[in-house]
Amino acid sequence: MFNSMFKFLFVTLLLLVLSSYSFSADINMPFGQKAFEIYKTSVEMRTAEGQHQVPTLARYLASEFKKGGFPEEDIHVLEIEGTAALVVRYRGDDSLGKKPISISAHMDVVDALREDWERDPFTLVEENGYYFGRGTVDNKLGMTAVTAGFLRLKAEGWVPGRDLIIAFSGDEETSMNSTKALVNEYRNLTDSEFVLNADAGGASIPESGGRPASYGMQAAEKTYATWDITVRNPGGHSSRPREDNAIYDLAHALTKIQRYKFPVRYNDLTLAYLKGTGARTEGKLGKAMLDFSANPKDSAAIATLRSNSSFVGTIGTTCVATMLRAGHAENALAQSATATVNCRIFPGIGVEKTLSQLKITINNPAVEFVLLDEVTETDPSPLRQDVIVALQKAIDIKYPGLEIIPSMSSGATDGMHFRAAGIPSYGVNGQYGKSSDSFAHGLNERVLVESFYDNVAHWYVLLQAIAGKD
Repeated sequence: MFNSMFKFLFVTLLLLVLSSYSFSADINMPFGQKAFEIYKTSVEMRTAEGQHQVPTLARYLASEFKKGGFPEEDIHVLEIEGTAALVVRYRGDDSLGKKPISISAHMDVVDALREDWERDPFTLVEENGYYFGRGTVDNKLGMTAVTAGFLRLKAEGWVPGRDLIIAFSGDEETSMNSTKALVNEYRNLTDSEFVLNADAGGASIPESGGRPASYGMQAAEKTYATWDITVRNPGGHSSRPREDNAIYDLAHALTKIQRYKFPVRYNDLTLAYLKGTGARTEGKLGKAMLDFSANPKDSAAIATLRSNSSFVGTIGTTCVATMLRAGHAENALAQSATATVNCRIFPGIGVEKTLSQLKITINNPAVEFVLLDEVTETDPSPLRQDVIVALQKAIDIKYPGLEIIPSMSSGATDGMHFRAAGIPSYGVNGQYGKSSDSFAHGLNERVLVESFYDNVAHWYVLLQAIAGKD
């Protein structure tokens, strides 16, 4: 009797809490039409590298914030190396006595060609319950939801207990120079206790529909490093083959990299992730996750995880060849052969140690290594109870009680530069989608219409929960 009464009271209380946020995930929700307008406008700007549209988008968003009641002195469009960043401060009353919280997203996209797509990638198309277009997921989904959240809360007269700072970058998909500038040159505008990242986090909906197994909160990222590996040779006429050959020598080096397995690595975050995910994953893979989380030396579990492309990077560093260039004529021996090798390095290992291992593995001192870009190495962000509690409130409006599992991304986001600057970052976007709908960076990028509005509601609740005075 007591248990039944307790459950009844709990459910009643939960419904009252959720109803207080006026949750309705469609275009008719408060500011739903405005969110769609911003989304459509931003998707239809070709904010890819070389198109010079990011500053245009930044100015458009700035105008929306100004019309929405944000003081001009709190809105900053920053022109940075051919692109732009946007900083908007939502001033609180400082009743919480805490540093601001930054919210990051990016305005740029990977480019897309009309001839490759079924639809114009830079025209927002609604079809069969989806929005199609470049950036519909990465990252104009998160960017729009955060923007709509700021505008709606401002219109409702809400005053946070601490400042909230939008920090939208303009070249996350390429050099991330605008992100570096935000956390370094413009630290006076973006300095904060931690960052909520709208470019990471979310949950996978089963293909048949229904409730996700769990929510993944990004709290760490692997280090992204790319080398050009080159073999040189005097070359000569192809009718007079040499014993040494730049192409063959490079091929041998790449085969050795392919066969090498970097040491197994783990930390508290990845063990928690595998334990939580394994409990909700059926079959051999789920068992391997649980077995590894209990004993990271379990060879059978290691073999199973390494054989799965989605999880091999969870337990160590990975390096893979992604591009090849060689030769100058079909009837001449190649004078050089170059491969591009991309590595995703486990936190704490470092670039130098990874390079040293690659050289040992190849075992050919004639092979040249050139690191292509500046590398940013970061440690995992410490798990914060205040972030988890606030995030749970936002998740509960769609999936009450869905468990949050911390995760590590193999890809790179703006979060790594905030972490490198000493500001923890957490991927907390409200993106719910099917694995089969994962087309970010690819052809026919799309998001469920319902998921778009779910995310708008998600950020509306999350911002209040993390900076509210109650």
